[in-house]
Amino acid sequence: MTPRVVVLSAPSGGGKTTISKTLLARRSDVGYSISATTRKPRQGEKHGEAYYFLTREEFLKREVDGEFLETARYAGELYGTLKSEVERVLGLGKHVLLDIEVQGAIQVRRQFPRPRSVSMFILPPSAEVLVQRLRQRHSESGQTLRLRLEKAREELQRAQQNVAGAVLYDYWIVNDDLEKAVREVSDLIDAPVQEGHRADPLIIGEIIRGLAAELSQLKQTH
Repeated sequence: MTPRVVVLSAPSGGGKTTISKTLLARRSDVGYSISATTRKPRQGEKHGEAYYFLTREEFLKREVDGEFLETARYAGELYGTLKSEVERVLGLGKHVLLDIEVQGAIQVRRQFPRPRSVSMFILPPSAEVLVQRLRQRHSESGQTLRLRLEKAREELQRAQQNVAGAVLYDYWIVNDDLEKAVREVSDLIDAPVQEGHRADPLIIGEIIRGLAAELSQLKQTH
């Protein structure tokens, strides 16, 4: 089949990065687009592998020159997908996997409408599970956790919108079992193009209410 742009989005702790890595390890016909960022490399990260680490000036120049497929701003840093990276992977005859936020997914959808792209939003089973996953990282201070939960609530709300007359995300996958979620994503990459479907408002509503409750509790304890 013709290679597609595959968009995976999820709130922090939703599991999209783990799903992406597992999928890339199993499928030789799926390639990863290395993102660019202005943030500093973390220990063990190398330029051109984890990210393309750019200065703010270089990033902004490339943005003005139209070199990015999508860009986003988070925690004061800039992130983006280079068009050259997407073209490189597609040129190899592979589906290109983008692990990006809702803001970026909107930009990609406008340039790669169905059937050239397929977009999926990975949901946690509940707000409580999401918080538990974030706490298990042992790198989340109370302030950082609060910011991530606020961002997650915002992402869930924005992800339900339409773009160019069509739903933004074609599929919604609940990641309550990693192996099952990986199989679902893999199957949907190969599935015939179908009309996207709405997320279950009950599930989304429960998670958003759960996040609001967790945020309220965090504010009381900090």
